[in-house]
Amino acid sequence: MSIPLVPLESILLLPIEEFAKNVTFKLRSGGRAAAFFAVPEEGAFRLVIVIAWDAEGRLELVSAMAAGSFPSLTAELPQLHLFEREIYELTGLKPEGHPWLKPVRFPGGAVKPGVMDYFRVHGSEVHEVAVGPVHAGVIEPGHFRFQCHGEKVFHLEIALGYQHRGVERRLAAGPDARGIHYAETLAGDTTAGHAWAYCGALEMLSGTEVPPRAQALRGIMLELERLANHTGDLGALSGDVAYLPTASFCGRLRGEFLNMTALLCGNRFGRNMFKPGGVNFDLSGTLRKELKLRLDDVFRDVETAVSLLWKTNSVVDRFDATGLVLADAARGLGLVGPVARACGIPLDTRRNFPYGPYHDFTLSASGRGDVYARAYVRWAEIQKSAQLIGGWLDALPAGPVEAPCGPLKPGSAAVSLVEGWRGQICHAALTGSDGRFRYYKVVDPSFHNWMGLAMALRNGEISDFPLCNKSFNLSYCGHDL
Repeated sequence: MSIPLVPLESILLLPIEEFAKNVTFKLRSGGRAAAFFAVPEEGAFRLVIVIAWDAEGRLELVSAMAAGSFPSLTAELPQLHLFEREIYELTGLKPEGHPWLKPVRFPGGAVKPGVMDYFRVHGSEVHEVAVGPVHAGVIEPGHFRFQCHGEKVFHLEIALGYQHRGVERRLAAGPDARGIHYAETLAGDTTAGHAWAYCGALEMLSGTEVPPRAQALRGIMLELERLANHTGDLGALSGDVAYLPTASFCGRLRGEFLNMTALLCGNRFGRNMFKPGGVNFDLSGTLRKELKLRLDDVFRDVETAVSLLWKTNSVVDRFDATGLVLADAARGLGLVGPVARACGIPLDTRRNFPYGPYHDFTLSASGRGDVYARAYVRWAEIQKSAQLIGGWLDALPAGPVEAPCGPLKPGSAAVSLVEGWRGQICHAALTGSDGRFRYYKVVDPSFHNWMGLAMALRNGEISDFPLCNKSFNLSYCGHDL
């Protein structure tokens, strides 16, 4: 879903003090920050916040001019803490009153990764445990520092930013032929999600209507991506508690979903499928039947493998009440995706902000916010994704799979939202007078959710960390743009 195209001059522009009051009121009244960034403008910066009214399915842009500093809202609105730190790091605009203004991604080498102040808990027998940034196995860099008393965790601090990729900055230099490929690599396991969000921004700015058949094919790709990752996560969660039957089955079955993706476009992660205006590959009748047979067979195997989890008391006992995040904390932090739905928060872009082939989408959100709930939400989504793909394959619309995507409208703004498998993806694009990007902002769902992982460990045991970490399964590269 994209916000209706708006001229830049029509975005609400408030004095900075009124901006702070306006945003505080709206975020306390049911709004949620989908994005918050600063755009260079005539020797100063224009702060722009995208407020999502999830219950109404409405987006709102509010802005203010700032130079030197602006009043921090983090103390009142914790969901803005990382956005404000990022703004300071990228622009030098200081959020006055921010409680913990530490680096996010260490741009320009001014601050060395790992060389910083960490929060410390003082007291008798309190100790620190540092993990990473170099980890065993094939994993991206991230540092986790625990403040513990015995096994009990008082506080977990997560430091990222070890990857200096500059993808977001490169996207802002477009649009060009490489833009879609950069979008596909924003987070490799979310190729379909970010590619669709990027295409959505361009299509809104150019007034392009994507054909129904292309929309359905995009939906198939996105749901296959969700199936592969959720299945893999349930297998990994099983491995973390040494329950090998489901771990072994799901590890293999994840690969089957990736192979189905390759069947459509030749790449197991879905690269080169999406293009502005539609898709690059169509689905023949023979291929459609083959995909439907594979989907039915693999889903039955997933159902068998996952059912073993819920029938095994030792697994359920280990998942239950571990890594608890209460609904109020999840709302305050602005969590999105399966981890939010596992806290009982009914936020799903496919339902709240319908787009593409998602019509009358329903999916329940329930749970107490523990590892069990986060695992079970994944299983519910696996069932829904298989149902959606089956329905689209049975009734694939006729017609073309692409439409011409013309030049972008100058001096305009668009916000594209897609429900990736980790949660809501937000791409915000602003064009200049030449019809090219003036600014481009990407918000991966992991950017919202890393603090949720820290909260899940609070007052838990340090031995719960691997299980909690996998139940969130957040992206390092999605954060380190």
